[in-house]
Amino acid sequence: MINRTTEATVTFIRPFMIVGFAQQLPAGTYVIETEEEPIQGLSFPAYRRVSTTLHVDKLPGRPGQKELWRIAPEALQAALIQDEGAPKTSDPGSSVKQ
Repeated sequence: MINRTTEATVTFIRPFMIVGFAQQLPAGTYVIETEEEPIQGLSFPAYRRVSTTLHVDKLPGRPGQKELWRIAPEALQAALIQDEGAPKTSDPGSSVKQ
């Protein structure tokens, strides 16, 4: 079986930090990519998260450059909670616990 990748967007209304990274990022909408692998041996399809990546293309002083930051889902959730108290995602049913 092959891994699957899903994308969602999150919006920060204020500049924010992600635990593990020293750089503050500006407010805006960011793409979050989650890669999952299938769990073998079950009688139903199930997946486990392999990685969560934040697409960063709003780097202060470096227009036009894009970076992919591998982040912990818990760090993303904490930044969203600190920003406003509730995540804003492109998927209304998602809690961004990827």
